[in-house]
Amino acid sequence: MWATRNIKVHDCLAGASVILRRCLRVQATMAKSKFEYVREFEADDTCLPHCWVVVRLDGRNFHRFAEKHRFAKPNDSRALHLMTKCAQTVMDELEDIVIAYGQSDEYSFVFKRKSNWFKRRASKFMTHVASQFASSYVFYWRDYFKDQPLLYPPGFDGRVVVYPSNQTLRDYLSWRQADCHINNLYNTVFWTLIQQSGLTPVQAQERLQGTLAAEKNEILFSEFNINYNNEPPMYRKGTVLIWQKVDEVMTKEVKLPAEMEGKKMAVTRTRTKPVPLHCDIIGDAFWKEHPEILDEDS
Repeated sequence: MWATRNIKVHDCLAGASVILRRCLRVQATMAKSKFEYVREFEADDTCLPHCWVVVRLDGRNFHRFAEKHRFAKPNDSRALHLMTKCAQTVMDELEDIVIAYGQSDEYSFVFKRKSNWFKRRASKFMTHVASQFASSYVFYWRDYFKDQPLLYPPGFDGRVVVYPSNQTLRDYLSWRQADCHINNLYNTVFWTLIQQSGLTPVQAQERLQGTLAAEKNEILFSEFNINYNNEPPMYRKGTVLIWQKVDEVMTKEVKLPAEMEGKKMAVTRTRTKPVPLHCDIIGDAFWKEHPEILDEDS
């Protein structure tokens, strides 16, 4: 009798399984439509495997944005710190970023060689980083520009480039830091001539036309007693963001046994977070101090 019942149960389950498979096939067929062919027009933008993926953002028409929001010249520390805060937010959201570098109105984000985020689709990398960065810029604006209202939302354009080796990645970051130095030296002299000598922008531009770095340094030192090397490193070298362990002290309410009320106590918690550095990344010292960034397992 039990054997007969087991056979009947088995037959019922087998029949139900067949019916379920048929239903799933019907649903899959019904889910498709004659319009699905349009997906064939989507371009394959998968980044090459085992390469560093770099997403670089640049402020769109930021000269006008800076003028409208009265940024200090030649550098506005509020704007630079806000950019770094946005970059930290991006790194907190996308932990596959191993290092970021920023200066002026741009930031570069380097994803791990073995990262498989978004199936390595370039469009996904770029749009996620750009949207997170731009929304953070608006969200945190009041934290840095307390008395200056945001007149209109900023825009950022992005690009994705893959670099096949550690050396090409280092050369890319060196290029961006060298660009920071060249632009900041020029802007420092340019605005000093305008603000302290009373030159017009056209006159200052004519004065600096064709000058080399040594000549610009000489103008600052001999005419204004400014040693360019004493300018803040954030202006001269830009900002590097790397992951480091940081001790954070927070207040927590602890309720001890046999006590009716809890006591507030300071608790130290260690967490890994993106930390800003203002240092040279062109030479070897930085990379020897932080070998984990270019680790082959990354």
